[in-house]
Amino acid sequence: MNRWSNVAIFASRWIPGVLHALASVASSKFMTATRRYATPTLAILAVIVTSQPPLQHATAAEAVHKKQSQPSDGSERHAITFLRQNCLDCHDGSEGEGGFDLNRLGQADLAGTSVPENLATWVRVIDRIADGEMPPSDYGELDDSDKAMFLSTASKSIDQAISSRHQSLGRVLSRRLTNQQLERTLGDLFAIAAPLSQLMPDEQRTDGFRNIADAQSMSHYHLEDHLRVVDAALDLAFARLRDNHPETVINLPAERIANKRPGQRNRDPELRQGAAVIWSGGVSFYGRISRSKVDRPGWYRITLDASSLKMPDDRGLWCSIRSGKCVSNAPLMHWVGAFEATESPKTFTFTAWIEEDHMLEIRPADVTLKKARFQGGQIGFGEGEPQNVPGVAMHALKIERIYPGGDRAAVKHALFGDLDVRYDRKSKRFELHSDTPAEDLKKRLHDFATTAFRSPVTEEVLAPYTRLIDRGIKANDDPIDVLRQAYRAVLCSPRFIYFTEAAGRLSDHAVANRLSYMLTGKAPDTELRAAADAGRLSDPDEIVAQTRRLLDGQTRQYFIHDFSDQWLDLADIDFTEPDRRMHRDFDLVVQYAMLGETRRYLETLIVENQPARMLVDSDFTWLNNRLARYYGIQADIGPSQWKRVSIADHPFRGGLMTHGSILKVTANGSNTSPVVRGVWICDRLLGLPIPDPPANVPAIEPDVRGATTVRQILEKHRSQTECASCHAKIDPPGFALEHFDAAGRWRDHYLTRRGKSYKQGPPVDSAYRLADGREFDSFVAFRNLAAADDDRIARNFAAQLLVYATGHEITFADRKTLDQIVSQTKADGYRLRSLIEAVVTSPTFLTK
Repeated sequence: MNRWSNVAIFASRWIPGVLHALASVASSKFMTATRRYATPTLAILAVIVTSQPPLQHATAAEAVHKKQSQPSDGSERHAITFLRQNCLDCHDGSEGEGGFDLNRLGQADLAGTSVPENLATWVRVIDRIADGEMPPSDYGELDDSDKAMFLSTASKSIDQAISSRHQSLGRVLSRRLTNQQLERTLGDLFAIAAPLSQLMPDEQRTDGFRNIADAQSMSHYHLEDHLRVVDAALDLAFARLRDNHPETVINLPAERIANKRPGQRNRDPELRQGAAVIWSGGVSFYGRISRSKVDRPGWYRITLDASSLKMPDDRGLWCSIRSGKCVSNAPLMHWVGAFEATESPKTFTFTAWIEEDHMLEIRPADVTLKKARFQGGQIGFGEGEPQNVPGVAMHALKIERIYPGGDRAAVKHALFGDLDVRYDRKSKRFELHSDTPAEDLKKRLHDFATTAFRSPVTEEVLAPYTRLIDRGIKANDDPIDVLRQAYRAVLCSPRFIYFTEAAGRLSDHAVANRLSYMLTGKAPDTELRAAADAGRLSDPDEIVAQTRRLLDGQTRQYFIHDFSDQWLDLADIDFTEPDRRMHRDFDLVVQYAMLGETRRYLETLIVENQPARMLVDSDFTWLNNRLARYYGIQADIGPSQWKRVSIADHPFRGGLMTHGSILKVTANGSNTSPVVRGVWICDRLLGLPIPDPPANVPAIEPDVRGATTVRQILEKHRSQTECASCHAKIDPPGFALEHFDAAGRWRDHYLTRRGKSYKQGPPVDSAYRLADGREFDSFVAFRNLAAADDDRIARNFAAQLLVYATGHEITFADRKTLDQIVSQTKADGYRLRSLIEAVVTSPTFLTK
């Protein structure tokens, strides 16, 4: 594409939205706190329009690509003839079987001059014929040589068509920062820490991932939200240097934690023998500590001394800490953490973001324990103790404001660099001390833009921003206000919002960005930027060295959390709440322990470079004693302790499929569906993508009365030809996992509803056969068969990483890369760190 094509693309995509957004900023409600910045905001438009990198727009770019595409040489005619002779009898037109119309496919598709949707249909045809799914067995056998020639010719043509498009336009079109990446990037830029992503609308997820470029939109609404986040970050940074309030420290002995006196009825603790006590009960917000309310939002360190009362002899008391307003008209509560209280007082420490005017709620949270009964929604002094229920005794509570982003010196350097800036408390303004303010501001802006744009900047790139500074200084505007406006312009630029990548091999700085956002979820650190500046990231060995360094650092937790939240859908853990009548032992302590199990397990596999097959089968996991008790596993685990536990004696546990977190996010809270779980296991763990079902096939509805089993319903469903081929893949893992209920526990029988209660129903039958005919008679047997396909598991893990790292789904042309990665890691047993290193040095990762 030539320069003017890019200009036209940019103009059509950005200018209308920018005009609308920036014109509305001055009057929008979020500008109230920063009204003096509203008028100069309109001047940012000229800066943005004249300072952007070329952006690829799909429609215009594809038009250019089509003009460049060369017509086919005719070698694809055999593939078209094969298709018409063997497929059109059943798949001709919109009424074709399964709604699968092949009549619209033609030679132009194979030449790469047709629409992408047709290429996707060709890929599906190739895969189904290669797997022997089509034609169906009753159609007759294909001639082996004809089949081989079709697969070879069609595969080569599709690969060339897609690869040609990638070479011309890039595999990934314009991709921007996700909300979480934006939050962390701004946090590093200004040495602050705050949940800025909460100011943005929820992002669309495609197969779990939030960063798929094709699903990301940009409108004036999004830009307005983006500017709100930028202003919030700047406000926090400037307030950190301006703030002269004493730091928030709430120090409460037991006498002040307790806020209930004889004769009073409320939901605060009561004082009992020198301790503030909350008894086990079901009343909402019982356990709130009114004197723990904070006057400003921020990160806080919570230190609690606590013990248990009236506990059973065999365990401690699991308690939860949450924050919220703790009133009925604001019922939303935020999880802080859990701890296990014992008879001996112990100190527990937590770190959490707490909103303004929110307080803590600390209470027993183990639903398996007896609860006291209270009348009227309030609890009177002394009403709980006679009921002989457990309680938590709090001896001291300290809440202190902390700043994980950095201290004041770090914030000042992030904002002003080497500028001589001082805050005058009398005028309540920042003052720049300089004989050449314009030149000093430009130098500071150069350093800031280099960091914000995540690559070196030229004078040409900076020119619009420096003109903004010149105009401001010439007009005698406040220099710090001018600098802030320049920052805002920089942070609203596509060079900041988007990944700046040109088609072809990525530059060293683009590699650094892609690697860093994959492994840390934020911009490259100083060492990685230095490697890019020196041109060392063209060397695969340097990329591997940087990958190992990042995986061994503290930011590894970001990778584990972000990748697992999206790949494994752990972000959906709160989406359903198990039916209390069916799952009486499930509570929030168990739920968050499930997340802890999966994240610790994945981290261990990566740190120890374990084989990929252990994603499916393993002889260990991570447990605390609450989750171990929930699973029915006997293990010597101390109070509040996480421990790596051997499960060799518990064959039903082991591997991600048996983790409560996975089992919960693949169920609806009440019932399990072999179809839902089967599709999820195929897509996310086993690397067997399942296409969407035909539109004319109804969904499977479970019989909650228990009169008909899911197996019986599916047998009838599979009798339909258009359903059979996919269900041959879906049903084996789906039936195997039926031994686990919707809340992650093992079961031998289904529950059936009788009136308002549930009773034991028919036995679970997990026996079935794989698509290739291999049979299994239990979940364990299925897991053994699945784990034996370790090359497929490794290939899927690499594919999921590539999607997460590049923001694009795997294409037919990427299969060569996956073949190379699997072959490269075969010798050492497809170990996970080896797979990660193969991914980040692969052609797909290193090209746009």
